[in-house]
Amino acid sequence: MDPASAPIEVVHDFSFLGLFLQADPIVKGVMILLVVASIACWTVVFEKLVRLSGAKRQARSFATLVGSGGTLDGKGTGLAAHITQAGLEAWRDQDPTETRAERRDRIERAMRAALAVDVKRLRGGLTLLATAGSTAPFIGLFGTVWGIMNSFSAIAKSQDTSLAVVAPGIAEALFATAIGLVVAIPAVMAYNKLTGDVSHVQGSFVSSIATLGNRLARDRGVQSRAAAAE
Repeated sequence: MDPASAPIEVVHDFSFLGLFLQADPIVKGVMILLVVASIACWTVVFEKLVRLSGAKRQARSFATLVGSGGTLDGKGTGLAAHITQAGLEAWRDQDPTETRAERRDRIERAMRAALAVDVKRLRGGLTLLATAGSTAPFIGLFGTVWGIMNSFSAIAKSQDTSLAVVAPGIAEALFATAIGLVVAIPAVMAYNKLTGDVSHVQGSFVSSIATLGNRLARDRGVQSRAAAAE
């Protein structure tokens, strides 16, 4: 047999980049979508880690301030300042006819409302992690199914069932599933961790709010100290 007439073997690149470049356009689009989702998820994770770190410090400082009976001024920024300011504003708006229990309940409601606004901001972006964690495997599976369909089409066209014919298409298809899992697993883990941290911060503030509300309801000297601080 003349070597020159021998069929030329097609060399397939099974590296990550090679699998992406050789993939079907639809499978390639699935891969790009998953990579973009992964970048977005990691952006949310790092942003939440920074913000939650600051929120935890503020929760500890707020609990220390409330427990020590320190002076309240409601100035500054952050969760603690917003909550303190809401409590002081509710305290100043007093009704001589209300009981101490009613005054305490009104002050605590004002502080919990301020806390809810800040907690909502902390939770912003977590839905993206939940969505990516639940849908990324199925998006990757769609790319896998499409790639396997192309492999069977290649078998039908070439009338050859050898592994060399189907292996490239199957490898590209399974690569899409792998990317989907790489996106989903960290997203689910990060969502659970960050959701737990937000709940912990919220619980810490709620506990301190109950103590502060009781203090503001009975302490007649708070207004004078707050005015002196201003």
